[in-house]
Amino acid sequence: MIAAQLLAYYFTELKDDQLKKIDKYLYSMRFSDDTLKDIKNRFRREMENGLGRDTNPTAAVKMLPTFVRSIPDGSEKGDFIALDLGGSNFRILRVKVTQDKKQPVQMESQSYDTPDDIIHGSGTQLFDHVADCLGDFMEKQKIKDKRIPVGFTFSFPCVQSKLDEAVLVTWTKKFKASGVEGMDVVKLLNKAIKKRGDYEADIMAVVNDTVGTMMTCGFDDQRCEVGIIIGEN
Repeated sequence: MIAAQLLAYYFTELKDDQLKKIDKYLYSMRFSDDTLKDIKNRFRREMENGLGRDTNPTAAVKMLPTFVRSIPDGSEKGDFIALDLGGSNFRILRVKVTQDKKQPVQMESQSYDTPDDIIHGSGTQLFDHVADCLGDFMEKQKIKDKRIPVGFTFSFPCVQSKLDEAVLVTWTKKFKASGVEGMDVVKLLNKAIKKRGDYEADIMAVVNDTVGTMMTCGFDDQRCEVGIIIGEN
């Protein structure tokens, strides 16, 4: 959301000749109406296959349930930690939500590198790294003595049976940590946190980046009903 705002601001600052140059390069990327309709029909068909009990196993779009039942309604308040794992950087945020209309949300964040040897190592190494980063962040925030609710954005396909459980179906992107596929990632993280023993964390919910985007936008505008992430594996 912030990136989109910055991009919009950037384009408003460009001169006409610069916009024409950009438009020239973007022109070849435009789809015809027939192509767009074909994409729409293919996408809808795969979504329907994903919703079908018999067709789900072979569907390209799995339609996995999230167990998030509503978007924010504006009554939320509290002190929270958000974890965001899904790329070469692992991000941790402290989010304070208040009823202050001028600034209802205050955020402090820090990014941590996720080296290739951890991405391609074992699941134990990966979640030990996540737990270590979380411990470092809590130390810097001076909240290691508190038990703050944690939301975990885990940007990979998972099967969920409840809000705080997510069994990894398969790694995507460049992640290949062994011993994680078929396992509940919340349990793996809780085990790594418990092994450290110097702080406690309540992981209240696990979502993917699409749902996280929808919830963020929904906080600003309750008409938001869809989140979408467009990227590559």
